[in-house]
Amino acid sequence: MLPLYVTSGEPAGIGPDICLNLADRIDERPIVVLADKSMLKKRAEILGQSVELIDYIGQESASSKGQLYVEHVPLAHDVVLGQLDVNHASYVLEQLRRSAEYAMTGKSVGVATAPVQKSIINEAGIHFSGHTEYYQEFAGVARVVMMLATKTLRVALATTHLALRDVADAITAERLHQVIDILIHDLNSKFKIDHPQILVCGLNPHAGEDGYLGMEEIEIINPVLESYREQGIDMSLCLPADTLFTPEHLKDADAVLAMYHDQGLPVLKSQGFGEAINITLGLPFIRTSVDHGTALSLAGTGLAKSSSLQVAVDLALDLAGH
Repeated sequence: MLPLYVTSGEPAGIGPDICLNLADRIDERPIVVLADKSMLKKRAEILGQSVELIDYIGQESASSKGQLYVEHVPLAHDVVLGQLDVNHASYVLEQLRRSAEYAMTGKSVGVATAPVQKSIINEAGIHFSGHTEYYQEFAGVARVVMMLATKTLRVALATTHLALRDVADAITAERLHQVIDILIHDLNSKFKIDHPQILVCGLNPHAGEDGYLGMEEIEIINPVLESYREQGIDMSLCLPADTLFTPEHLKDADAVLAMYHDQGLPVLKSQGFGEAINITLGLPFIRTSVDHGTALSLAGTGLAKSSSLQVAVDLALDLAGH
């Protein structure tokens, strides 16, 4: 049984805390946390948790309840809870490098990621846009798609971390074809949904209102969507986002394609924040992630919730079964 690796992320944040809670799980497959073992031990002591940390050396069976497999990634400096340190940047990136390498070389079924602090990595002089872009570059794929999901809703994004003024220019026929091809492929292959129903948000209010509020739907988006509909794909034309996200529209939908980050994700997170997960589509391996940040002020307090990481691990294991 190949393992699933879990990166513990920014050591001054809640990543180590929520990773320690994985010891409460009973799984069929080994779950291995990439972290400094001494740091994890200290964090468990601070939290008053009794967790047996076991060095992972290729065990094929899952750990028992109360145990946690760890692959040691050494920290160069001590961690101060809640305080970012540029000296930890290389430690965080080493977790990502190992997890990507293992997934790409068939030594794991994939990776689930705890949060990182992008700013501190950039302050260390290392250009870093985020997990998604890192794994995309490592895998050498031209395009990936960010999709967030709860138990009842999946939202994929045509654009991700762009300023709002740049979104319209980024919505091109080429980008839409790339994004939709990846979305359909991964719904088929990873989620085993043979004939997905996909709803698509318009870019403009009221989906442009026949051109009165914008021409992108008429000139760019709907012609692309029509080309998929002609192939027999169950895909809507542009729908107004303010009515698309209603129970009547969503009841049979397998996924929603939103045009930009804050069009789709606030709705999804309002339904299941803390239990939503981030999935990177288009990679040649499974990658899921939490839907929250490092929460520096909660590190070591015992107040951090691990529900999002638990769901991210659950989904990664489920996809691995597919």
